[in-house]
Amino acid sequence: METLTTILIVDDHPSFRRCARALLEADGFTVIGEAEDGEGALSAIDSLHPEVVLLDVQLPDMDGFAVLDQLGADAPQVVLVSSRDASDYNGLIRSSGARGFISKAELSGAAVRYLLR
Repeated sequence: METLTTILIVDDHPSFRRCARALLEADGFTVIGEAEDGEGALSAIDSLHPEVVLLDVQLPDMDGFAVLDQLGADAPQVVLVSSRDASDYNGLIRSSGARGFISKAELSGAAVRYLLR
């Protein structure tokens, strides 16, 4: 039996958060929280201790890379998402410490699991 992975979804669009939650929960993940901006993400990570953070690159108060920079040594695994293409971020994804990147259009439980393996 697969171990359930707890996920925090961080995105400023409520409709994307709802969609991502439904998609990931249907695929066996446990969504333990949501945040709509970088400060909310940092607070939720600190209080909820998710194993994985699905983190939008473009947030209203700081970008996802700035959120990653503020995470400590015991940080959860981070999967970056964006409606933009990975090539738009010119290597920032590779150097960010994130497990990888998934475009929002291609988000699936299988894609997240692939990056976490």
